[in-house]
Amino acid sequence: QVQVVESGGGLVQAGGSLRLSCATSGSIFSILKMGWYRQPPGKQRELVASITSASSYKNYADSVKGRFTISRDNAKKTVYLQMNSLKPEDTGAYYCNQIPQISGYWGQGTQVTVSS
Repeated sequence: QVQVVESGGGLVQAGGSLRLSCATSGSIFSILKMGWYRQPPGKQRELVASITSASSYKNYADSVKGRFTISRDNAKKTVYLQMNSLKPEDTGAYYCNQIPQISGYWGQGTQVTVSS
């Protein structure tokens, strides 16, 4: 069973920044395409950023493009999400998972709350 632990969330004012981390225990992390997902209150989970195994390609949802940056460290089996210029609509629980998502790969998530 792969362990996935997200961290780095918190309460921040609009315009602020946070850096999320997702540490995994999987032995094949380095070949996986990974993504950050978020679930706003009362809404469905959505993909906000993805990164290929060697970091060659990165994609972002239109709502976060230019503000969020996804990266990874395969030696540490960790994927990161740098979030700048945060907005109240960025509030939600943030998770990492493979692309496509795997049901047994969800961690507990990390909560991000952006106050106006």
